Amino acid sequence: MTAPTRTAPVLAPRSSAELIQAEGPVLAHNYHPLPVVVARAEGVWVEDVEGHRYLDMLAGYSALNFGHRHPALIEAAHRQLDQLTLTSRAFHNDRLAGFAEGLAELTGLDMVLPMNTGAEAVESGIKVARKWAYDVKGVPADRATIVVAGGNFHGRTTTIVGFSDDDDARVGFGPFAPGFRTVPYNDLAALEAALDETTAAVLIEPIQGEAGVLIPDDGYLTGVRELTRRNGCLFIADEIQSGLGRTGKTLAVEHESVVPDVLLLGKALGGGIVPVSAVVARREVLGVIGPGQHGSTFGGNPLAAAVGSAVIELLATGEFQRRATELGAQLRTGLAALTGKGVTGFRARGLWAGVDIDPALGTGREISERLMKEGILVKDTHGSTIRLAPPLTITAEELDTALNSLARVLI
Repeated sequence: MTAPTRTAPVLAPRSSAELIQAEGPVLAHNYHPLPVVVARAEGVWVEDVEGHRYLDMLAGYSALNFGHRHPALIEAAHRQLDQLTLTSRAFHNDRLAGFAEGLAELTGLDMVLPMNTGAEAVESGIKVARKWAYDVKGVPADRATIVVAGGNFHGRTTTIVGFSDDDDARVGFGPFAPGFRTVPYNDLAALEAALDETTAAVLIEPIQGEAGVLIPDDGYLTGVRELTRRNGCLFIADEIQSGLGRTGKTLAVEHESVVPDVLLLGKALGGGIVPVSAVVARREVLGVIGPGQHGSTFGGNPLAAAVGSAVIELLATGEFQRRATELGAQLRTGLAALTGKGVTGFRARGLWAGVDIDPALGTGREISERLMKEGILVKDTHGSTIRLAPPLTITAEELDTALNSLARVLI
């Protein structure tokens, strides 16, 4: 008997309000998005289902460093879609070696472990550090510790939230994995006191994004590098948000000419098209992982490797790092002009800023909603702080548009 032919239903267009309401009963409420329903995007602009345009000043938390639908990245994805998308790592594929070689060369490290999401990269980095501690450093079995910084954001898996001090992410999800010690961020004395013979690694964000774009004192990263080297443990730099051009350098650690032992990358590595992340490390570190000890069905898939390789080619030109530096100066100038006029303070490096708004003017959420009505999309973090992280393809005129809108909202 022949099965009946089924055709996909033709759905009538629905408004933003209708679509938001439709999400309510069926979609888990693990996010609190702004009430805008994006349907199309190009470059630094997005458009909702009613056709209203917005300047994207968040760039997917740095996942869209090259803007929406960058032509070179879209071309790479289309070309690969016509050839091969997934094999799993049960077989080799013809795109993976080139991706790994390119990423190792870009970062100045030796070996690459491809994964998918940022949280997977962090989890993988933790596993690698522990294995290295047992196999190379000689830490007794199940005694390895990892030192992290207060205010961190490395993801939301149960392991990672166990060493978070964000109650929203942590409370209600225990019991948590042991083996982590927390010290204050930007405090070398506290870090030194926490290191001992069981320490496998120090895991930090060179700039803390979720905490409000917190930039450590000059010399902090150099100090972390020296302390880890002196104490025979690894320096793991989580550059999932700060890396790949965002701060005006390929990596944020480059502002102090520091080379970590292990580098965690994600977000922008997928070009805003597919999730791509990676652990990149020295050979003697990543070399401790053997077959069957770690893996991912989609990690290193041909489509991801093709898009990731195209991202590496864009960064290799230096254009985006230069743009972040030059336009970052314009961003800082604009925010400085607003300081005392509704802005109580800000921290910025490259095209990335945490902006503290006078609480009397509203919460970060309220300011974000007012900016949305002005056609500017940002996102709040804690209290009255908002984050600005536009695509690195933004123009000087578009950046002025956003700053002028912020000025109007504050007035």
